[in-house]
Amino acid sequence: MRIIRDPAFIADTDRGAAAAIGNFDGVHLGHQAVIDLTKSVANGAPLGILTFEPHPRDHFAPDAPPFRLMNAAAKANRLEKLGVARLYEVPFNAALAALTPREFAQTVIKDRLGLTHVVVGQDFCFGKDRAGNADNLKDFGAEMGFDVTIAPMLATTAGNVSSTAIRQALTDGTPRAAAEMLGHWHRIDGPVIKGDQRGRDLGYPTANMSIDGLHPPKFGVYAVKVDVLEGPHKGSYDGAASIGVRPMFGVNTPNCESFLFDFAGDLYGTEISVALVEYLRGEEKFDGLDALITQMDADCARARDILKDV
Repeated sequence: MRIIRDPAFIADTDRGAAAAIGNFDGVHLGHQAVIDLTKSVANGAPLGILTFEPHPRDHFAPDAPPFRLMNAAAKANRLEKLGVARLYEVPFNAALAALTPREFAQTVIKDRLGLTHVVVGQDFCFGKDRAGNADNLKDFGAEMGFDVTIAPMLATTAGNVSSTAIRQALTDGTPRAAAEMLGHWHRIDGPVIKGDQRGRDLGYPTANMSIDGLHPPKFGVYAVKVDVLEGPHKGSYDGAASIGVRPMFGVNTPNCESFLFDFAGDLYGTEISVALVEYLRGEEKFDGLDALITQMDADCARARDILKDV
């Protein structure tokens, strides 16, 4: 997959794709349906995704709480697995935000990227003040020479599939409901960072990850599946993870700490992917370390029991 980050200067070979447009945060089942629809109408053109970095919400509300389900690298990896050949990461800035819907269609879609066919969801809005909608884009396409297909909303037994609904499921501590809408487990991806190594002293060494910039799931302990993506320990492991601020030790910066079952090794700096399977309990402050270790023993036993059937 080729990633094109500056639509003003792209090679002729990167023009002419059929592309789905959107933020694709989480790459959920609705997004996957849009991508499948794009494949079906591509008519031999490369399969593309037109998305925005940073996310428009970061531009308009930079001080808002973290909301993203995945970072840009994780999103690109997921899209590549779905067969995307061209990822257009259009920089979202004041100049782009100021384009009217017509200017966006003409400047970005037609002139700079030269897209032959675009696919959007029926709730798609674009241009200054989100003044344009999917029907407007279809009219512009007919005028400017590119085809437009409008994809319907996708619903599951959990309701309409959307990134907002997935965030709510994670806030509620129901990762299986989130997974039903995602079509895969919700994952936290990134490098293992240096922690305070308390887990090692307790007999539970953990792989620590930052969740900075991501929508925080409900704080507490989870049964997890951990993929080590590189290095000598590459592979998949069952485990238990704690997400939160560690009230036992007075730490205020949220992170994710994963204990991998039946694992021995150093993962510092290694890229891993932690899939949230089931919420076990909330964060607690225990009377002492012995009580904490007893609870961790129980958490891991319960997680092993849950994960044997996953």
